[in-house]
Amino acid sequence: LSGSDTGIGHALAKYLDNLGFVVFAGVLNKDGPGAEELRRTCSQRLSLLQLDITNATQVKQAYLKVSEKVQNTGLWGVVNNAGILGFPADGELLPMSTYRQCMEVNFFGAVEISKTFLPLLRKSQGRLVNMSSMAGGIPLPRYAAYGASKAALSMFSGVMRQELSKWGIKVAAIHPSGFRTGIQGTADLWDKQEKELMETLPADTRQDYGEDYLLGLKSYLLQMPAYCDADLSPVLSAILHALLAKRPHGLYTPGKGAYMSLCIFCYLPLWFYDFF
Repeated sequence: LSGSDTGIGHALAKYLDNLGFVVFAGVLNKDGPGAEELRRTCSQRLSLLQLDITNATQVKQAYLKVSEKVQNTGLWGVVNNAGILGFPADGELLPMSTYRQCMEVNFFGAVEISKTFLPLLRKSQGRLVNMSSMAGGIPLPRYAAYGASKAALSMFSGVMRQELSKWGIKVAAIHPSGFRTGIQGTADLWDKQEKELMETLPADTRQDYGEDYLLGLKSYLLQMPAYCDADLSPVLSAILHALLAKRPHGLYTPGKGAYMSLCIFCYLPLWFYDFF
C-alpha cells in the first residue's frame, strides 16, 4: 500500500490492520507524523516501508523487503494509493512542471510499483487496486493536470485487467468523488505552487483572465474542504471489496455524485454534460 502518510492511504492501513491483514504500508517519510501514528496505533503485523514511488531505488528496496517476508506465499494485494493533486487552476494557466509532477507520481510511480510487484501477485493470484479519481473518468474544470494523470492510470488499470486475467490476477480502479484527504495539501505548498503559476504566466494571458479571476483561484482552493466528505468509509469499503470479493468490479465509484456524473458523461450528449 503506497501513500500511507495521510488521507485514504493512512486510514486504509489502519482499517486493514484492524481487520487482521498483514499490511506493508509505504510512506513518503518514515520519520513523519503519519508514520509515527501508524507505529503507535497499529499492531505488530504492520510493516512500514520508506517509499517515494518516484524513486526507483526505494521501490526496489521495498520489493526486496516484502518478498523476503512473504517468500513463496506471494503477496495478496497491491494498492496504488499515493498521489498528488497539484494547484487546481485552468489548464492554460498551469505550469508544465505541474503536468509533469502529476504524471510522475499519479501515473509513472503507480506503473513502476505495479511492474515491480506483479511477480509476487502472480504467485498468489492476487489483486492490483489502483486509486484513480472521479476526475480520471470525466472531465472536470481546473483538473487538467490531475485528471489527465488519473485518466492514464485508469486506462492502465483497464489494460492490466485484461492482460493479467490469464494468471488469475484481478485488477480494479477506484474512482472516488470528493473526499477530505491529505491530497488537498498544506498552505505552504499551495503558496509555493501559486507563486510558480503566477510567475510563469505570459502578460497577455494574465490580462485575458484578469487579476480578480487569478486571485479567486486561491479562494476556490480554500473552500474545497467544505465540499468534500470527511467520512472515508465508502472508499475503504470499495477497496476492501476489490481486495476480497470473489468477483471484484473493474471500476468502483464511491462517494456522492461519482456514479451519476459518470452516467451523464457516458450516456447523454456532451453539450448536456458540459452544461451540467
